[in-house]
Amino acid sequence: MTKEILDSLRSIDGFPIGKDEDIIALSDPPFYTACPNPWIGEFIEMYGTPYDPNDGYNREPFSADVSEGKNDPIYMAHSYHTKVPHKAIMRYILHYTKPGDIVFDGFCGTGMTGVAAQMCGCPDPEFKEKIEKEMPEVEWGARRAILCDLSPAATFIAYNYNNPVDSDEFEREAKRILEEVKAECGWMYETNHLLEDNDILNTESNREIITGKIEYVVWSDAYYCPSCSNEFIYWDSAVDFKHSEVKKEFNCSICGSIIKKAEFDKVLTTTFDHSLNEVINYPKRVPVRIVYSVKYRNKIKKIIKEPDENDISLLNKIDSLSIPYFHPTIPILFKEENWGDIWRKGTHLGLTRVHHFYTKRNLFIISAFLAKIDKIDNKGLKNSIKCILTSFIQRNGYIGNRFVINEHNPNGRINGPLLGTLYIPALMCEQNILELFQSKFLDILNIHRRKQNSDVIIQTSSNSKLNIIENTVDYIFTDPPFGANIMYSEVNFLWESWLKVFTNQKTEAIINKTQEKSIDDYKELMKSCFSKNFFILKPNRWITIEFHNSSNNVWIAIQEAMQKSGFIIADVRILDKKSGTIKQSSTLGAVKQDLIISAYKPSTVLEQTFTLTAGTEEGVWTFIDEHLKHLPVVVEKEGIIETIAERQNYLLFDRMVAFHVQRGITVPISSAEFYAGLAQRYPERDTMYFLPEQVEGYDSARLQAHDVGQLSIFVHDERSAVQWLRQELATPQTYQEIQPAFLRQLHQDSHEALPELSDVLEENFLKDDQGKWYVPNPSKTSDLEKIRERSLLREFGTYVQGKGKLKLFRSEAVRAGFAKAWKERDYGTIVSVGKRLPPKVLQEDDQLLMYFDNAVMRGGE
Repeated sequence: MTKEILDSLRSIDGFPIGKDEDIIALSDPPFYTACPNPWIGEFIEMYGTPYDPNDGYNREPFSADVSEGKNDPIYMAHSYHTKVPHKAIMRYILHYTKPGDIVFDGFCGTGMTGVAAQMCGCPDPEFKEKIEKEMPEVEWGARRAILCDLSPAATFIAYNYNNPVDSDEFEREAKRILEEVKAECGWMYETNHLLEDNDILNTESNREIITGKIEYVVWSDAYYCPSCSNEFIYWDSAVDFKHSEVKKEFNCSICGSIIKKAEFDKVLTTTFDHSLNEVINYPKRVPVRIVYSVKYRNKIKKIIKEPDENDISLLNKIDSLSIPYFHPTIPILFKEENWGDIWRKGTHLGLTRVHHFYTKRNLFIISAFLAKIDKIDNKGLKNSIKCILTSFIQRNGYIGNRFVINEHNPNGRINGPLLGTLYIPALMCEQNILELFQSKFLDILNIHRRKQNSDVIIQTSSNSKLNIIENTVDYIFTDPPFGANIMYSEVNFLWESWLKVFTNQKTEAIINKTQEKSIDDYKELMKSCFSKNFFILKPNRWITIEFHNSSNNVWIAIQEAMQKSGFIIADVRILDKKSGTIKQSSTLGAVKQDLIISAYKPSTVLEQTFTLTAGTEEGVWTFIDEHLKHLPVVVEKEGIIETIAERQNYLLFDRMVAFHVQRGITVPISSAEFYAGLAQRYPERDTMYFLPEQVEGYDSARLQAHDVGQLSIFVHDERSAVQWLRQELATPQTYQEIQPAFLRQLHQDSHEALPELSDVLEENFLKDDQGKWYVPNPSKTSDLEKIRERSLLREFGTYVQGKGKLKLFRSEAVRAGFAKAWKERDYGTIVSVGKRLPPKVLQEDDQLLMYFDNAVMRGGE
């Protein structure tokens, strides 16, 4: 890696912020670069296989228990904000690929996808036995991986998870450095212990003092009373050991007024900052408890005490020192104050620079470790030992480490930092860095003791601008950022300050007020990423995405971005965290749990055939033929066969429409004609449609199953009401029978002008001679659809003629109107009505958003 190479890469989106020499120092080419990696092409040329449309590849979507493996020592070795256990990812890789295939992860985080790819060649015996029972045809063998992330901190951790080093040499060097730092700084964690009378034979006047080793110190913030401005220590006023709690409100010791934590301000104290060589105002924080251990007569005893004069004297001595080693002193996010969306005025008052997030003692010792590690010549070994530091410098090693006391922990304990933030608690635990290094060294050693090869290549860049050629990747697994869930560049800043290379926020795919990125910006960034993923993935291959966000508009944005990039969603499943199982999602609405999204890149045969038949009914059935091939045939758990939502007629219709619209093609048939054609061409079982060659497998499984499970659908708009009724009316029912159950499921959207249940039944279902409503057969559906469509389009006509924002409307009428306008190429009507809809509605309805966005692009603006 040279400066000339960096100059050739500098214009690539996501090129990190940092000096050339620091980027070069962090990189370990060819397998890891802290910038775009120019050796990826050679990696693919060496290990990849050309795309062959006749290779016979065929896979159904696969769902796995993604909660598995979180207690694995490898998984636990290094923390990160979000992580999918490598053993869960292994299931997907084993299902979708064969040994030697190339797997890609463009939001790699700590590199678990790379670990999983390699571990497919050397699984744990117990895990191997378990998988072989579940997947009898599994092919063991390592896969290769290309990993990418915008964050230098993430790729550095991923590199150390996937870079093989000699474990014996690692252990020897890490222990040597630890002993050197102990010799230099061990005195900083010493405290005096006065032996008890029963420990010695001496009289009280001659009691012996021995040295104890500090495990952690609890520090408390100081505040002002909002009523009398009296200064008080939070620990003294709020901590109640008698009732094992930290009080939410308490009385001021001076004026007696009741005060709450949210009402008082921190005390700032004037101090000299040796690192900046200037006087600063810093939050006043005092030590209130020391937890330490002593060894006496071959016994180790843990003891709690209040800091004494010697402890205060020790801290004063440390504070007077100038640190002789490099430590980051730059402003947070290069701004000092109001630096990001997770910045809070009260929480971060006085904390303007990186070194302010550490106690002076811990700052000194981390710096001493880093200085000694940087003297190692072997770059791979140097970085693997440096990874010990990164495993705790943004966790237990900084002032975000919380102290908690409750009924389960009446004496209090360390609770770690609040993940995904830089929150600073009022009661902070300062842990012994020497002990942390010793502990995390053993965790990182576990990584290097496993068998692994150099089959993973890593780069630091935007996922939207990859230096990878078309149709070369065999499978993609990724866990991307989701909206405003985690502000990665903000929470990674401490890590990156020690590494001296920083995230380039320009292409960071998040919703962030400070960066002025809205939901629309996020969607466009994700579309760019998925479009590039689509480009590099071989046709007819799969992408798996783990989604975790409770926001509907983010969920819709992800789907929209995927569909616009060309992917076709084939399966969406919900991760049930309580039972550790995955259940199928029945709607594309409110998301309250993690989702597993399976999508595929259409085959070249489909794209070529569709190009010839686009806009004709033949094109419709060409798409359905291929789409049904990519859907699971049987999903069975505990003797119950799941109803596969993607095989039901309404979702098949939606996927077909999206496929046409995203390609700018007029949809040639109505929903009624589609439903009728579906019933004529494909076998139907339990409201699901199959290819003729698939139905035999389903029938066989159906005979052996106890039952077929139903989808759970909440009614929130007209569309979901129809879905729910189709499910409930599998057994005909009267209005009186179905109405109470309908009301229990009703969670109407505030903007939705939902028709009465009787009107929904009249427009979508038929009634027999006994007054019972039932699902019509396809031959009758066409008549119903015509009546219903006329009604909806009349309603839509009122929206076209009106002005101002629509506050109450029927979403189904808007969908029908948009579909008709699209067919007639009346893009202006779609855009004009779309602008009258509440933005949130447009963002959270995948069909309306699809029509609107494509109408804008085709001249409707």
